[in-house]
Amino acid sequence: MVWNFQDSYTKLPSIFYSKVNPENFSNKKLVLFNSDLARDLNLDFSKYDDDEKCNILLGKNKLNKNYFSQAYAGHQFGNFTILGDGRAVIIGEHITNNKQRVDIQLKGSGQTPYSRNGDGKAALGPMIREYILSEAMHNLGISSTRALAVITTGENVLRDRLEPGAILIRVANSHIRVGTFQFGSLLKNREEFQNFISYTISRLYPDIDNNNDKYLKFYETICDLQIKLVVDWMRVGFIHGVMNTDNMSLSGETIDYGPAAYLDEYNPKKVFSSIDKMGRYSFENQSKITLWNLARFAETFLHLIDSNEKTAIKKIEDILNKYKKLFDQSWLIMMSMKLNLDTNNNNEEIVKEFLDLMHIYKLDYTNTFLDLENNTLDKKIFKNWEEKYKNNKIRKFKNVNPQIIPRNHIIEEIINEVYSNNYSQLYEFEKLLKNPYEKIENKKYITPPLESEKVFETFCGT
Repeated sequence: MVWNFQDSYTKLPSIFYSKVNPENFSNKKLVLFNSDLARDLNLDFSKYDDDEKCNILLGKNKLNKNYFSQAYAGHQFGNFTILGDGRAVIIGEHITNNKQRVDIQLKGSGQTPYSRNGDGKAALGPMIREYILSEAMHNLGISSTRALAVITTGENVLRDRLEPGAILIRVANSHIRVGTFQFGSLLKNREEFQNFISYTISRLYPDIDNNNDKYLKFYETICDLQIKLVVDWMRVGFIHGVMNTDNMSLSGETIDYGPAAYLDEYNPKKVFSSIDKMGRYSFENQSKITLWNLARFAETFLHLIDSNEKTAIKKIEDILNKYKKLFDQSWLIMMSMKLNLDTNNNNEEIVKEFLDLMHIYKLDYTNTFLDLENNTLDKKIFKNWEEKYKNNKIRKFKNVNPQIIPRNHIIEEIINEVYSNNYSQLYEFEKLLKNPYEKIENKKYITPPLESEKVFETFCGT
């Protein structure tokens, strides 16, 4: 057996999930397989051909086929609604040799009880997109769900046009979200929800399970992880695009890459998502939205923080005020590292001036920091700034400024090639993204897009 499944989620009250049988696809084909991740998970596929791999990856060989989709709720662009996995099915929880528990999820495998008139399927392009973006995020050193494989189904799905169908095999430490807690808080049976909270803590953060104030410690742990995550996003110019509460993972992983994109030219108010008309999830708003989501999270279990509601609210407000300051401090330290400045100094003015110049002159976010490191900044633009800078820089920090990111126009080009049944550029790009801090010789992948190549909008296809 390849998998070492030891499922725990299905032992919870059934209100938190629905058992589902993924659809069968007779003409399925393995088109992407992440051998590095398979090795990390102690999965040995060496004895199997691609057809057998497909069956194993889709859970067909599992003895106890208790596949399930999760129920959850969420604030979507500020509006609360009941949701659930509309096209995702967890086939099991795999235990690695070092006792790490991970969810193995199929994305695009057909309808579930939460599909709400959707077909539960996925198009190949968005699944390729999530594969690229999630693996790039991991290689950049930023916490993320992972992509183990992409399998085409041999069927077409109807979106704006007919597109080839596909399934992404996604790996995550957990798929429990803020939205899962919001769903649980609606239950009339308080004991069921409290047991679910205990399950979450013991599964994800067993070190705090016996803490005298474990619920408050749990909350602070989630805050720590989310602040670090968003600071890391901003380090590499990443815009998530759909930071709804159902897309805030309690394991601290980046999840859901639907309309996600990377900055080309620097604009703090930049939005790519076609449905974010008001700029709620713009680049600069990501920290504010994180704190807003964390406030919604706290509301779900205030009664466990303190039996006195006013006292519980005061405790949460104090924590959120602390984390607002912590985010600002962490962001400034991160930006100081990008500029090779002494992080013990207050570099706010010099950082702000650098970003302002980037914004005014519409400079590329990734490459301008590399120009600084290589002493190739445009002297006309940065002359006065460099006079202040030269007495402050200390050394180059490693693994801070990437040489390569998954640029939006490159991803679109690759998907178009894949739709023409040409995977060569995808495989080449995948290799380059494995070492994003090493010098890249192929200029194509590190050059900002021409005006005609720019991607102005992204869509929630994943």
